[in-house]
Amino acid sequence: MFPKSGYFRAMQSERNAAVVMLGAAMMGLLIANSPFGAPLLSAIAFKLNLEWIDISITVGHVVSDLFLAVFFFVAGLELKYELKLGTLSSPKRALVPVIAAIAGVAVPSSIYAYLNWGTEGIAGWPIPAATDIAFVLGILALFGRGMPKEARIFLLALAIFDDLVAIAIIALFYTNKAEPVWLIATVAIAIAFRFAEVKRNKHKWLIRLGFGLVLWYTVYQSGVHATIAGVLLGILIPASRAHGVMSKVQPSTNFVVLPLFAFTAVAVVIPTMAGDSNPVFTGIFLGLAVGKVLGISIAAVIANRLLKQKDRLPLGLFDFVPLGFLAGVGFTVSLLMAHLAFIDNQELYAQSVLGVLLGSFVAMAAGGVLLWFRAQWYLKTNRAKTKKKKSKNRSSK
Repeated sequence: MFPKSGYFRAMQSERNAAVVMLGAAMMGLLIANSPFGAPLLSAIAFKLNLEWIDISITVGHVVSDLFLAVFFFVAGLELKYELKLGTLSSPKRALVPVIAAIAGVAVPSSIYAYLNWGTEGIAGWPIPAATDIAFVLGILALFGRGMPKEARIFLLALAIFDDLVAIAIIALFYTNKAEPVWLIATVAIAIAFRFAEVKRNKHKWLIRLGFGLVLWYTVYQSGVHATIAGVLLGILIPASRAHGVMSKVQPSTNFVVLPLFAFTAVAVVIPTMAGDSNPVFTGIFLGLAVGKVLGISIAAVIANRLLKQKDRLPLGLFDFVPLGFLAGVGFTVSLLMAHLAFIDNQELYAQSVLGVLLGSFVAMAAGGVLLWFRAQWYLKTNRAKTKKKKSKNRSSK
């Protein structure tokens, strides 16, 4: 799809993509809170006339539901490879991010529920449970140069499992129109795609595109968050083909999908809150900035320690803590849950939006700083090992 040039390699770089994505996010937030904010937000909220295919969707949701499914497709490919042939191919190792993800949902939600129990704000208990996978992987790429590859794999698996839990929560607690017929259709399409993918065909990319669009449509109609179609499609492709497919799709996700997503996701007007007591804001802020790192780091350390030495991920507490902070970056899914929970209460919605923004920014800053220091330690340690090895080789000659 792209020539193997320096330009192509630059477009595959996650660090370059992270810089562009974070720049787009900052631009979206600044413009939304400027005099140009009203027309931008109106454009994002503009509803497309697609009733002829039974789709009611805004421009913003085209980015977050359809375009972002392409990113989830790449994430699903990488997860499939790691589960089948890579670091998480041991079922015991794969349990570490799963257990950490469960704790990363339970602890923030419990903090929020404790602070809001018995009030109408309790409806927002899942808001601090979500992790924004696109942002956290970008921050890891930007500040984590030198970290072991297992750190990225752990965070990728954690974020995907976390998002799956969040999507399940939306489906169970915030969806009024779950459609079993469309869920059955999704399963049938997925099985058909798997058979088509296994066979040799020179039009494989056309087949993937066709099945991908149909699968996205059936998932969308089922009432489940449509980005799950991307993960499903990626997991259905054989692990042996995963890296080849990723190399062709990544330039588009890195420099088109993710910047658009970041720009629209963070294009939110920073609200003001009325009143002295704001338990919704406090619950979300503490859930994202404190609850995530506590739940994930403690659960990951315990789960990893319970494994035999040969099965453990080569990561410790000082690795899991910055990764746990990064998982507190909620943004998109958290804002979606806030909208669903408080659609009829503007005061509580304002509290929740501010809690998501500030909690995510604090988690991002703390995670980025700690990650940079930890990555520098790894780089220094590896340089010392390399120097010692070279010295030993010279002395043996």
